[in-house]
Amino acid sequence: MTTARVWFITGASRGLGRAFTEAALAAGDRVVAAARDLAPLADLAEKYQQDLVRLPLDVTDRAAVQEQTARAVAAFGRLDVVVNNAGVMLYGMLEEATEEQVRAHLDVNLFGAIWVSQAVVPYLRAQGSGHILQVTSMGTGGGFAAVGLYAAGKSALDSIGASLAMEVEPFGVKVTIVQMGGYDTGLFTTGTTATDAMPEYAPLRARLAEMWGDEAGPDPSTAAPVIMELVDMPEPPPRLIVGGASYDIVQQMDAERTRTYRAWESLSRKAPG
Repeated sequence: MTTARVWFITGASRGLGRAFTEAALAAGDRVVAAARDLAPLADLAEKYQQDLVRLPLDVTDRAAVQEQTARAVAAFGRLDVVVNNAGVMLYGMLEEATEEQVRAHLDVNLFGAIWVSQAVVPYLRAQGSGHILQVTSMGTGGGFAAVGLYAAGKSALDSIGASLAMEVEPFGVKVTIVQMGGYDTGLFTTGTTATDAMPEYAPLRARLAEMWGDEAGPDPSTAAPVIMELVDMPEPPPRLIVGGASYDIVQQMDAERTRTYRAWESLSRKAPG
């Protein structure tokens, strides 16, 4: 592609958002990088003074999302790739989570992504082009202990992304649900809110710690080449698992779900619906 694309990336200051920002700039594209804390992007702003615009943004503030999206469009005149990436982690058992924690978590991971989608679609529809990447997770196929609310938000965004794809396809706008594998993004450290642990769940927590181990996952930069190849495609896939190990896990989960359905098919068919 000879013409520089314009990216709008939320959660751009760390993890995957930072990796995608670096890759896009290195490819000669221009980026509007949005995040609550812009300080970690200072080095890129110095290096790419003409091609990077930083915008402060809390995606839970719908009015601010609308305002900053307008500024993002004004910065370079258009948007070509929108990466709906901002996210946090709520770690803990469902019984432990407070109402405040649940609402705050979904405000970012679900509603924030909805506000961004609503804000960018009018511009992409008007220009008759664009590619929205809805960053979800390889775990959207089912919940898992201690991270169920994270999976819930990402699963909901997965469904919304599929619906959005149908809605904007007539206008020349593409949507890809990007199901990310486990990368060392800092999500489980700086991006995590933890519940107050109940002693009743101590044995389960110990099993989870043993199961997960200390491996943080590959560097987010290793996922960036896949995203760059994805946005180069004239007809991108509607959904993509990013990560070979994660691909295998998703296939196993899908196979297990199919086995369960088939095992209880006779009971399902007793109802006419």
